[in-house]
Amino acid sequence: MNPLLRPSRLAPGARVAVVAPSGPVPAERLRAGLDVLRGWGLDPVVAPHVLDRHEELAYLAGADADRAADLQTAWCDPAVDAVLCARGGYGAQRLVDLLDWEAMRAAGPKVFVGFSDVTALHEAFANRLGLVTLHGPMAAGVDFIKNTRAQDHLRATLFEPDSVRTIASTGSALIPGRARGVTLGGCLSLLAAEIGTPYARTSARGGLLCLEDVGEETYRLDRYLTQLLRAGLFDGVRGVLLGSWQECEPYERVRALLLDRLGGLGVPVVEEFGFGHGEGALTIPLGVGAELDAGAGTLTLDEPALR
Repeated sequence: MNPLLRPSRLAPGARVAVVAPSGPVPAERLRAGLDVLRGWGLDPVVAPHVLDRHEELAYLAGADADRAADLQTAWCDPAVDAVLCARGGYGAQRLVDLLDWEAMRAAGPKVFVGFSDVTALHEAFANRLGLVTLHGPMAAGVDFIKNTRAQDHLRATLFEPDSVRTIASTGSALIPGRARGVTLGGCLSLLAAEIGTPYARTSARGGLLCLEDVGEETYRLDRYLTQLLRAGLFDGVRGVLLGSWQECEPYERVRALLLDRLGGLGVPVVEEFGFGHGEGALTIPLGVGAELDAGAGTLTLDEPALR
């Protein structure tokens, strides 16, 4: 697995488009998030359908075609330097085959930020555009609005990526050791749901696989991990980073499962690394060469996430 193409870092005055590829976006949270972005000196623009609601499926932020059009229009607009997702939920998978990937490739690289359900788009951007993306807080997310650590780490990654070449967590080694590879991954349930779809990743060979999830019972996490193991995704993986398991069962139960399913891989595994749905989530670049030190709880990037 080779590192992917890195977009350019942002500078004050950069225009960033906010899109809603997944669930409905609360207007008050969007306003608060836009205020944060303006406070960073950015020029945020809201895509036309961000506050839409699907007429029949209440868990979607508007119709699939409208959400896809917002994302593609923002990406292909030469005046836009970055595309930030407003929130996760569910719905991003429904957009992947509606996007004109050739047009998006022709538009050139730019920054893309999101997590949770947006994992489906991270995978698509990696596999279809060969582009580094940022697994990080979203513009209308509660954590982004209220948590200084989440804001500061994303801001540093966007504006001063050299300053966060080493991502230090409070995590510890589930399986000790060091490993080098290319970062990939995201929300566990979404990665499992991608198996068998067009352009889906078939192996994490040579990679450092990042996993997290929210609101799942332990047996369901077991099901997702077992599916990925049986499908061969873990074949040749170099190391595993485990993020938050917010609103799942007590962590000792989740930890026992993670050790059971991942302990036999023979690679370093770090737990509680601090990305995902937990408070103060760190921003993790996906598609970047890096070294994992499970014992120290650090991920050191070979290059800054953005050029």
